[in-house]
Amino acid sequence: MKCYSTTEKNALIVISLLKAHGIRYVIASPGTTNNALIGSIQKDPFFTIFSAVDERSAAYMACGLAAETNEPVVISCTGATASRNYAPGMTEAYYRKLPVLAITSTQQIGRIGHHIAQVIDRSVISNDVANFSVTLPVVKDEEDFWDCEVKVNQAILELTRNGGGPVHINLPTTYSKPFTEKEGIQCRVINRIGFNDAFPEISENSKVAVFIGSHKNWKKEETKALEEFCEAYNAVVFCDHTSGYRGKNRLFFSLAAAQELLNREEYLPDLTIHIGEITGDYPTLGMSGKEVWRVNEDGEVRDTFRKLRYVFAMPEFLFFAKMAKQAKGNPSKQYFEHCQNLLKSIQSKVPEVPFSNVWLASKMAAKIPAGSAVHFGILNSLRTWNFYDLPESVTSCSNVGGFGIDGGVSSLLGASLANPEKLYYAVIGDLAFFYDLNAIGNRHTGNNLRILMVNNGKGTEFRLYNHHAAHFGKDGDEFVAAAGHYGNKSHTLIKNYAENLGFEYLTASNKQEFEVVYQRFLEPKVTDKPMLFEVFTDSEEESEALKIMHRIEVSAEGKAKQVMKSVIGQKGVDVVKKIIKR
Repeated sequence: MKCYSTTEKNALIVISLLKAHGIRYVIASPGTTNNALIGSIQKDPFFTIFSAVDERSAAYMACGLAAETNEPVVISCTGATASRNYAPGMTEAYYRKLPVLAITSTQQIGRIGHHIAQVIDRSVISNDVANFSVTLPVVKDEEDFWDCEVKVNQAILELTRNGGGPVHINLPTTYSKPFTEKEGIQCRVINRIGFNDAFPEISENSKVAVFIGSHKNWKKEETKALEEFCEAYNAVVFCDHTSGYRGKNRLFFSLAAAQELLNREEYLPDLTIHIGEITGDYPTLGMSGKEVWRVNEDGEVRDTFRKLRYVFAMPEFLFFAKMAKQAKGNPSKQYFEHCQNLLKSIQSKVPEVPFSNVWLASKMAAKIPAGSAVHFGILNSLRTWNFYDLPESVTSCSNVGGFGIDGGVSSLLGASLANPEKLYYAVIGDLAFFYDLNAIGNRHTGNNLRILMVNNGKGTEFRLYNHHAAHFGKDGDEFVAAAGHYGNKSHTLIKNYAENLGFEYLTASNKQEFEVVYQRFLEPKVTDKPMLFEVFTDSEEESEALKIMHRIEVSAEGKAKQVMKSVIGQKGVDVVKKIIKR
């Protein structure tokens, strides 16, 4: 018996993951658009397939089969109005929480609305027809493959989440021919695990890292549980200014992770435990392990590193406590120390940099008054200050949720209202500051507010040497970097505005001027006025400072990679990687 298979990768991904998740029952209705799926599985011994011409009947058959077997059941139909007939049976499944997976095949989505025969719009479905609905891409490249793989995993996991229920997958087809005798593809399986489920084990001698994105304030039991986990597995905890963790094995690793000419392979973990939310620590994002476990109460699939294997739907402290108890010993004894030594070595070699946000961080980060809070602007301020740690009693955060420049000063103001006796600092660029300028005119502004505004007359982010807009050079100033607005680095505009609002105004345009005034900005007590410290820098010096910080540590392998990239370009590097993988 020959088993033929489609070449359409989105259908192959569906088939692979149905098998991986153990979903074997299928009720198929006749049609053309679902031929890629049904034609590929009709002779596959894994699946048990039944035929039903009437889609309404097929959906109700699935309800009965799912209820009787306590297993998920797939229903498959073609385009036109076929899927409309699933609605009554899917509604039944919804209110009975039955795991029915409706895979509605369709022509390509771009054809919707163009009077093409048998094409209908399924982008919106009734609230009580499915718990989750997703449209898969036609897979043309690696990005599409990842997108499709994650979406199918998400859909399948929703069949049994929170008591279960029906799910909808919209599966486009390109009518590709011929069918082949090749075997299907293997996809990455993502599983969701509850606290009472069996936990996977961490392999002996594994290098384990915990990556913390932006995080709420840590409770004592949460810190204690993570510390015990670190002791059991000698885990590294990668943090930045939004992570908030101050316990054992904490490494503020952005400076080390950002080294462009260093081969970082030996410092990569085998397993990354991902907690917290969105991060702005882009360099350390590249320090993920071969496999990622996500731990969060929301139980959502967040494939940040594109290596997600498990989602642990539970509070972090329960996960860490349970994993610590089941540890069998023999973790990688040197991993934390190895990473720590690298970071210390790089920190000891930091050279002098030009007058810039990086230089400001080097002078001020360690001197922020004890017990203060610091808010960092998106993105250059957060990035550059991530190279330097803050005093242990200083808290810090950034608006990395929506990741926009529009509310940094207002967020600082709101936080400062909670405790008038506590100092609240902001480090923010000129575009972000002017965007939110009205905030400092609020009548509730307290004397505990202090703003460091780095004014380089543009969005210097877009003029940095490693930004893709750097291709335009100075031509990028006009529209990409939005230079010349807001007084074009006027030395009186903000001074007059701030002083008229009752702020104490400080300014510096070079290192010498900065040295004269900055200690006042770091006065450890709340003064009789809020402060605004405007520092004028140059975008070219900002770029040069960042390049220096990125190229402190050099290895032969790292240098070779950089040279290869400069010669053959990133596309060439990607081609070489693909060849090596083969």
